[in-house]
Amino acid sequence: MDRYLEFILNHYILSLAMGIVVFLLIQEFFDTAFKRFDSISPLLAVPKIDDEKTVVIDVREAPDFIQGHIENAVNAPLSKLAEQLPSLKKYQKNLLLVTCQTGTRAAAAAKLLTKSGFENVVVLTGGMDAWQDEYKLPIKITSKNKLAKS
Repeated sequence: MDRYLEFILNHYILSLAMGIVVFLLIQEFFDTAFKRFDSISPLLAVPKIDDEKTVVIDVREAPDFIQGHIENAVNAPLSKLAEQLPSLKKYQKNLLLVTCQTGTRAAAAAKLLTKSGFENVVVLTGGMDAWQDEYKLPIKITSKNKLAKS
């Protein structure tokens, strides 16, 4: 035991880094184990989007949304999502497909939506980057922003 303590004292930066890595791995494990939403690839999302009961929620900011988005997507930026939850309640029973540019913000939005009582939330894996660049799926470019109305 004395040798471990001696090692930690002599290599405190390495020991601190190891502690941080272990903490982050444990945190990731718990986040993955207890998340209440699924992820889906853009290719598998297309048939779900064709269903009339599926609502696409794009959590990118308005300028990014206007430059290109999935057809009939509702723009609800992550920074304002908590404020727009009452207007999204009408979609509570629908399948919500949440997307952003890369999929990172969509996961945070999905977590917020599931905590708010939305039961059927799915994140688009890879976000709009995967939708456009990898799978070459169509986007809609608009001059107006279809925001979720409060």
